[in-house]
Amino acid sequence: MQNRRQLPVALTIAGSDSGGGAGIQADLKTFDALGVHGTTAITCITAQNPTAVRGVQACQPLMVSRQLEAVFETFQPAAAKTGMLYSAGIIKAVADFLRYHRVPLVVDPVMVSTSGAQLLQSAAVKVLEEDLLPLACLVTPNLREAELLFGRAIRSPEDMRFAAQGLHRRFGCAALVKGGHLRGLRVAVDLFYDGKQELMLSAPFIRGVRTHGTGCTYAAAITAFLAHGLPLSTAVRRAKEYVTSAIAGSWRAGRQTVLDW
Repeated sequence: MQNRRQLPVALTIAGSDSGGGAGIQADLKTFDALGVHGTTAITCITAQNPTAVRGVQACQPLMVSRQLEAVFETFQPAAAKTGMLYSAGIIKAVADFLRYHRVPLVVDPVMVSTSGAQLLQSAAVKVLEEDLLPLACLVTPNLREAELLFGRAIRSPEDMRFAAQGLHRRFGCAALVKGGHLRGLRVAVDLFYDGKQELMLSAPFIRGVRTHGTGCTYAAAITAFLAHGLPLSTAVRRAKEYVTSAIAGSWRAGRQTVLDW
């Protein structure tokens, strides 16, 4: 009998995007493109496309826990990420499970959609900060999310540096503050800090492309590289290169731009 190649396994705990550009769908496409078997625990069903979120229906926390139990019973993921968690109950269920099933965890603190819809209930923010982030090896906020978590406005790369350092001090995990929406720069700048090493990652803006799901793809790529056994800083650098390439090679699907996974 021929020996079959063993694929690394990664887990995404996130919401479903009916438009296919973000959430679980983007994560699985990224995992597949990077040679990782993707497993899932779906937290919410959303009715959305790149321009609007028309509805959110959250799963019961017990159902989220059962999905996690089923995955770990057979697959033993080498790394995991979270995306849209939505409610305090779901976050507590995820944190309670991962506290006893430790894997490298990337937390993408999905709070508000690009179109402005609230994707994390106000009552859930404290639970995210107190229960989940202390379990993470990395948190990947965009500028708005970093401002909410850090408690200060971010207007420059230097502000991003202070925010990354502050998030690391507060939560004990590395931070990757994504500056793609920072105004006045000719390049997209992200700031990584893990308490010992600081990286400023930059890439030219791709003009004329309006993207959806880049944050999910970025975090999923980091998770995939961690599942392959790469050190965190290397995984972040490789993921930055990957998502930049995905944006540069993007395609049209219907009336929207989709990344080249």
